[in-house]
This record gives sequence, structure tokens and C-alpha cells, in this order.
Amino acid sequence: MATPADQRLLELLGRWLESLELHTKYSSLDDDSYWKVQPWSEHQRPTRWIVDLAKQKTVALRAQVEQRAKAGDTQFSDALELMAFLANLVGAEHIERFIPVAEARNERDLTSKPPDRGSDSTIQQATGTATATREMPKFLGTKRVPPPAGTAQVARNERKLAAVVKPAPRAPAKVAAKKPPAQAERAGPGDAARDQVIADAARLVQWGRKWFELPELIARMADRPSLPDVRRILKENKVAIEKKAGNS
Repeated sequence: MATPADQRLLELLGRWLESLELHTKYSSLDDDSYWKVQPWSEHQRPTRWIVDLAKQKTVALRAQVEQRAKAGDTQFSDALELMAFLANLVGAEHIERFIPVAEARNERDLTSKPPDRGSDSTIQQATGTATATREMPKFLGTKRVPPPAGTAQVARNERKLAAVVKPAPRAPAKVAAKKPPAQAERAGPGDAARDQVIADAARLVQWGRKWFELPELIARMADRPSLPDVRRILKENKVAIEKKAGNS
């Protein structure tokens, strides 16, 4: 019978295989389309033979996990999880040459064209239904120029340049400048990510790790939330984690 560790590993390997299938499909795209098709993190674009090699090794590892689970080996998957944990904590270094996870739900349609902003006014002029909006040319000056095509690095450089060139508005005399409204708080990690962080924290506490060490240790693991989210999850679930670890 498959253990929870077996199920977690098989689920992770399944996600990796789905991602590698998408990378195989993306290998035929030109560079401009590749960087647009998914919301990638910074990395070097993998070559086709690297993707094929990763797929081959993932299939082989999944076969071994399934074989050990059928044989009743309850330690094999635990050992693989520990190795992955130590590789992220001790052995891995910060590199950009990796194959990022691609998800079908995040794939962008490269064949769709942006809507023509002048179509509405053209239709109004042709049908004789022009409104007061068309007679206000001052709005035309605020039309945004689309960002140049390229990598994420180019987009960031363009935003930095725009921030430097844009003059700051002058505040009226003897009037305190108002603070900009706070940005809407982004959505936190889902229930699955929260449960995974709680399980990681309980396991680390059982291994003798101190509470203040947990956030950075967990955030370094693969497929875990960001460091601020990990800290928030640990703070909100401290009692549950200590109970799960057997400290209360």
C-alpha cells in the first residue's frame, strides 16, 4: 500500500511530467513567443535535448517509486524527500539554468490580437452615432504605448527608465502631501500549500530545529510559498504545528 510519502512523490512527478510535455511543445516556438506563452521566472531557456533527458529521468524515477511502493518499502520515498530537502538546504546554489514548471492553466494564447482602440470611434463615425466622448481629444493624449516585446529583463528596464523620466507632481504650498492608497493585499497561498508548510514545520521541529529557523528552511524547499507567506502560516498555525510535532 502506498504511504503518504509515496503519494506526495508520485503527485510531484506527475506535475513535472505535465510541465515537461508543455516544454516539449514550446521547443518549436521562437524566442519572442516562448517568453510570452507562460509567466516565467527568470531562467535560461532549456534546449530540447535537456527537456527530453529530464523527461526520461522523471519517468524512470516514477517507475522506481511505484515498484518500491508495491514491494512494501516504506523508507524509499521518505529517503527521497529527505534528499530533496537537503539538496535545497545544503547542496543547491542559486542558478538560472533550470527547467521552470509550466502549467496548462497559465498558458497564454499567442494567436489572439489586441483589440483595435480606434474601432469604436470608427464605427461611430460610420453610423453617425458620435457621442461627446469622441469630441474630447484630450483623452487621446493619455493613450498608453504598448511595452516593447522581449524578455522580462527588458520589461523591468523599461519600467525603471519610465520611473526616472516621469516628473514628480509638486505638492501645493502649506499642504501636506497625501499618501497614495495602499495596494490591495495579494491573495495568499492555498490550503494545499498551507498544509504542506505545517507538515514541513512539524517535521523540522521533530528533528530539533528551532522555531526561528523554520521560515527560511521551508521557503528554500521546492514548490513552497514565499518567505513572507511561510512566516504568516507559521505564526497563524503555531499551536497546530507544536501539537503535530508532539511538543504539547
